[in-house]
Amino acid sequence: MISGLGLSTGVAEAEVESRRSGCLWAGTSHSQGAEVIAGGWAFACTADARGVPTWVPGGATSQAGTVPNPGAYTDPQGLFSPGARQPGTSYTDYCVGNQLVEGTNDVYQAVESGGLVFWKAAAPISDWNFDSNSPRPEPTWRSTSNCYRGSLL
Repeated sequence: MISGLGLSTGVAEAEVESRRSGCLWAGTSHSQGAEVIAGGWAFACTADARGVPTWVPGGATSQAGTVPNPGAYTDPQGLFSPGARQPGTSYTDYCVGNQLVEGTNDVYQAVESGGLVFWKAAAPISDWNFDSNSPRPEPTWRSTSNCYRGSLL
């Protein structure tokens, strides 16, 4: 109860707890034991040895996706739990020397280190099966001129 206002924060507290104990996929919390289908793969919501909600990839499947797949378009913190995979986008572009490597060439997995979640290339984009109604990532808007000595400008 917020003092003097007569308001309870129970709903907000329940949502925070759900996000802490469940696995996030595109910002939606899924309970421990839940299975989702994305990109032609099954993923199960579990917890790692430290209790961090984690998606564990299962086998390939021909089933249609059961969750939204916006792609690795932004920082996954607060949107995807570790283990979740998404097709790359221009957000995941990077440089090797003065050469641009397009993020759309790969599938990215959310990984956790030191309490932070970030995207890491995990597989070639050919490993991702796009549903017929799923949007494909736009080609990158960047070019090699955006690279300088390994830095993306």
